[in-house]
Amino acid sequence: MRLLPTQMCRPGMRLAKKIYSEDGLVLLAENVELTAKLITRLYECGVHFVYIQDPRTADLIIPDIISEETRHRALSEIRTNFRDLMDRPNRKSGVTYPYIAKSFKQIMTMVIDDLTDQKDAMIMLMNMGIVDDYLFQHSLNVSVYTTLLGIANGYSRDELMTLGLGAMLHDIGKTQISMNILKKQGSLSRDEYEEMKRHAERGYYLLKDEPNIPLLAAHCAYQHHERLDGSGYPRGIRGNEIHEYAKWIGLVDSYDAMTTTRIYRNPLLPHEAVESLYAGTGTLYEQRMLQLFRDKVAIYPLGITVKFHSGESGVVVDINSSCPHRPVVRILNNELGEELKVPYEVDLSKQLTTMIVGVNEDQPIAEAY
Repeated sequence: MRLLPTQMCRPGMRLAKKIYSEDGLVLLAENVELTAKLITRLYECGVHFVYIQDPRTADLIIPDIISEETRHRALSEIRTNFRDLMDRPNRKSGVTYPYIAKSFKQIMTMVIDDLTDQKDAMIMLMNMGIVDDYLFQHSLNVSVYTTLLGIANGYSRDELMTLGLGAMLHDIGKTQISMNILKKQGSLSRDEYEEMKRHAERGYYLLKDEPNIPLLAAHCAYQHHERLDGSGYPRGIRGNEIHEYAKWIGLVDSYDAMTTTRIYRNPLLPHEAVESLYAGTGTLYEQRMLQLFRDKVAIYPLGITVKFHSGESGVVVDINSSCPHRPVVRILNNELGEELKVPYEVDLSKQLTTMIVGVNEDQPIAEAY
């Protein structure tokens, strides 16, 4: 299989992975043949990348970072609890019923178990093939990515639980923001933007008195938009005034927002998002956190098409966990764009003079789908 931008898909291609609805239901199964109408509909629904069958990469299996059971259970709980809060705006703190701690702690136990079972787990994009409300999937993504970083940073299981809960609930305050603002397609007015920024404080007040939710998780919601140089919100605190957990969550929150389809823009690819984050080294984000993040991100995801400076192109078939920006690539086309009869693989961690200069440029797909 290979990962292809939806706009590059052509009628007759077949899906290699399922497409899910926001309720976790299968909309399109593997092996479904794409039509022009389906391709257009997927793009309109925010599915900008899909996994496509290609006989030249038929042996490529792309694992999910967490199990399908965990993903389905987590999205169900997030969606149910967040929608309940949306239906009861301006809720006073400490009066949620039923209490949310039990269900979210159970989810975090599943997430931590899934991630600790994968010794060399990398941050792989989780938005592929999902038609979903941004808030629900984003909350899960940020929790999974942040927990994985916490494991790499050496946090204990109890620390991972608090960090993961803070990450999963970091945007809970958005349940108290008008849907007209959350889903506005154009730019927000000044007043609308100020209202949107209030989600951090509202998240804190929703969580601070919640039974069995650590107070630190509430502070993660409060601080995840604060930045080292004091340019963040809601309080403009800086440096060590920001808790370490909130710094991790703020970094991952920015990355996932960049790499996810939004109403007002298309997603960035991982290498583009990481480059953007590095522009904030020392001012917005801590350098050591960015370095660990970079080392744990699959900058070139499995299945993506890359082009070398020589003109050759191919598909990423393996990630070097010790050097993720230098993957293993199966060369499918020569420097003239002609399909090779016998593809071969290049390990960029060993071929240091070979450089990737393009991603997802229009390359031919094998006719047999």
